Amino acid sequence: MLIGFAFSAVAQNPDMRSKKSRADSIQAKKDSLKSKPFVPKMTDEKIYHPDSTHSPHKAVMHSLIIPGWGQVYNHRWWKVPLVYAALGSLGFLYVRNTGYYKEDLAVAKYYEKGEQPKPTDPYYDTYQLYKKYGVDPTTVNQAVKADARNRDLCAFGFIAFWGIQAIDAYIDAKFMHSFSMDSNFTMKIGPDMTPPPMYAQNFNGSLIPGLKVTFTLK
Repeated sequence: MLIGFAFSAVAQNPDMRSKKSRADSIQAKKDSLKSKPFVPKMTDEKIYHPDSTHSPHKAVMHSLIIPGWGQVYNHRWWKVPLVYAALGSLGFLYVRNTGYYKEDLAVAKYYEKGEQPKPTDPYYDTYQLYKKYGVDPTTVNQAVKADARNRDLCAFGFIAFWGIQAIDAYIDAKFMHSFSMDSNFTMKIGPDMTPPPMYAQNFNGSLIPGLKVTFTLK
């Protein structure tokens, strides 16, 4: 039996399928080159660390002296056109309402004195226009008050916005000086047991199940 097993083992043919031809090895090499793993480049987000040398006091003083100077100091260049657009609009409206106030006030004085201005007098054309459309003295006096109110509101808005842009410069500088500004944060959601409010508590003091959301700023 041992001799028979030996002859049967010798009589077996080797498995030719395990041998690879040269063409197969070349093709396998090409496939390995094509299927080489690709690792995308990782880009880190910018993280702004506190800058103790950046002075909030200097930023607010710059803005109080010249509007927009504090924003330039904070490298917030895009805010400068907005600051001057707002201040310029308020200044334009102040000048315009001041002109209306002077015109209506002059006409109101002519009505009060019962006099007619000469062609060479100031606001003669305005007086003639009011007379043409039958504007009475009461309406002119109301227009004088409205013009004065609008003029004062424009002046107040101009001063207020000057202060607002100084406060904005201070806040930006304070964040740059004392805080780290980035988007690196985590959020966790988990179960939580909350005690009921005072007016809804019963004798057994049961808890109310709920969800707890926690934001962690790094």
